[in-house]
Amino acid sequence: MSDQREPVTFDKWILDNRGTKNPVDPFKPYFWLAEKERQVSGETENTGTIFLTNMECPFHCLMCDLWKNTTDRPVPVGAIPAQIEWALEQMPNVKHLKLYNSGSFFDERAIPVADYPKIASLLNGFETVIVESHPKFINESCLQFRDMLKPELQIAIGLETVHPQILRKLNKHVTIDNFRDSVKFLARNGIRSRAFILLRPPYLTESEGIFWAQKSIDFAFSVGVECCIIIPVRAGNGAMEQLLGRGDFSLPKIESLETVLQYGIGLKAGRVFADTWDLGLFSTCPKCLEQRINRINAMNLNQEVVFREKCICEAIEI
Repeated sequence: MSDQREPVTFDKWILDNRGTKNPVDPFKPYFWLAEKERQVSGETENTGTIFLTNMECPFHCLMCDLWKNTTDRPVPVGAIPAQIEWALEQMPNVKHLKLYNSGSFFDERAIPVADYPKIASLLNGFETVIVESHPKFINESCLQFRDMLKPELQIAIGLETVHPQILRKLNKHVTIDNFRDSVKFLARNGIRSRAFILLRPPYLTESEGIFWAQKSIDFAFSVGVECCIIIPVRAGNGAMEQLLGRGDFSLPKIESLETVLQYGIGLKAGRVFADTWDLGLFSTCPKCLEQRINRINAMNLNQEVVFREKCICEAIEI
């Protein structure tokens, strides 16, 4: 590791370094999108994502900026179904739907159990529904919601990293064992899981970031995860800018994202996707950026390694 110091990751320090939240409407999602995604079947099909406006997550993870579009109090019963209904009216036809709520779907302070039947009825026409959850909320509520659904339920869980010291420093209030137990509980009950994995969290060098992202993919598949999503770590939440300024964090390179994605796909153990939001942040060469983005998108969709012409920037010693 490049830095052996103990970081200050207490909630107060993280909260004190925040900016202000964005204005949100508790009866409308703050964003939605539709895109193609490779399915378990091997087909590439339209998938929608609704970013639900919801109460802030109780865990203040060091790298998280999802709090920016959250409410300070729980939204009222009926608000989440209203958001879903509104988004589906705007969205083109999709077969699969992700409901992301800046926290945990099974946190009853976030999604009232009283709303489960209405939510389930709105989702009848889909083949797959994917929600996200912290391991501490993986329990019988998952099964209760699953039993109301016609589509298949899948649950995305933030593994982040299997580096035990770094995971603790992220202030996520979770252990590798918590993650393993959650995945196994879901598998026993016929629910597929996917893992969010960070590329170069704070306190790691570039090469360490690649190594631990690959180790995290290995671990996720070994405990029964079906799909891994690699997320290059960004700044933007206040705390990360503090770490950036003192040299405890640097943005990962787009080349590293390609390397980890290629590694994961090469395992043939399950689907592996790279998060493609704002990839220009991770590139220092405008000449090859478009080609790299196209390559990442193609690997996401085809789940096959795609050849790319070498750029002149790769011959430059940095």
